[in-house]
Amino acid sequence: MLKTMKTLLSALAISAATIANASDIKELNFGIIATEKAGAMKQMWEPFLEDMTKATGIKINGFYATDYAGVIEAQRFNKVQLAWYGNKAAIDAVDRSQGEVFAQFVDLDGTPGYYSYLITHKDSAVKTLDQVLQNGKQYSFGIGDPSSTSGTLVPTYYVFTLNKLDPKTHFRVMRSSNHEGNFLAVLNKQVDVATSNSEMTEKMKEKSPEKMDQIRILWTSPLIPRDPLVWRKDLPSDVKKKVQDFVVGYGKNDREKEILKNMYRLAGFKASTDAQLIPIRQLELFKDRMKFESDANMSAAEKQTKIADIDAKLAALAKAK
Repeated sequence: MLKTMKTLLSALAISAATIANASDIKELNFGIIATEKAGAMKQMWEPFLEDMTKATGIKINGFYATDYAGVIEAQRFNKVQLAWYGNKAAIDAVDRSQGEVFAQFVDLDGTPGYYSYLITHKDSAVKTLDQVLQNGKQYSFGIGDPSSTSGTLVPTYYVFTLNKLDPKTHFRVMRSSNHEGNFLAVLNKQVDVATSNSEMTEKMKEKSPEKMDQIRILWTSPLIPRDPLVWRKDLPSDVKKKVQDFVVGYGKNDREKEILKNMYRLAGFKASTDAQLIPIRQLELFKDRMKFESDANMSAAEKQTKIADIDAKLAALAKAK
């Protein structure tokens, strides 16, 4: 019996080693989160994916979902093996979808991150953030995709949670859309205030400066780390090497630089790890901690237990930095 078990374990080890160094993967699906309409995202990303196909010898197919959750779930069920996420969505991919960060965006101007905004139309009666905080029932509000870092997590924490407000109940009405949808909703006066980010506004400044002239920025967030690329942990090691070598080496000539510039003003990518998600994990935990602290319906004992659990997680993240 012992001999049989050893033989079985040995066979499994050989099988695992074979998979880890497999080179027979012919196609991979690359998930693109929906910050704009699928057609616009495809136009931006397809030249990059085509170059990845040529460089790796593996056909790279773009996967364009209608929301962030679609990409996360596709990666969970191995319908997507590589993906671009915001940091908040990347946390879900790492925790639920066998994901692992392997690269990070590098800005064209060298900045290490980007910013979340609250915006309104320049003709709006809303002139300051204080008006938004004090008179929410007078306004309609556009928030981002639930898994968006700059469209939802960051503004929710810094603008609302820290002021002990819930955007779901604070405004006359709240609607959710992607970055482009929220920008256009403000531009067309369909909502009074909405979340946006510096990537979207920089794009508008370049392509449609007359539209940007119609926008007023009410609030700017602290710096947010640039977006990660995530692969499934179980990809063969030789495939991972081909993909990462291509990604971090991309942007050598004028043609590649132009492609990157059209992809949210990128200069390229640098190698990264799950550690880049730590500040966003901390933000999520801080937000939950404040929610529990202010929950009048929770017993003191339950509140103490939940807060202690969050504090332990925050301490562990601080050590992991």
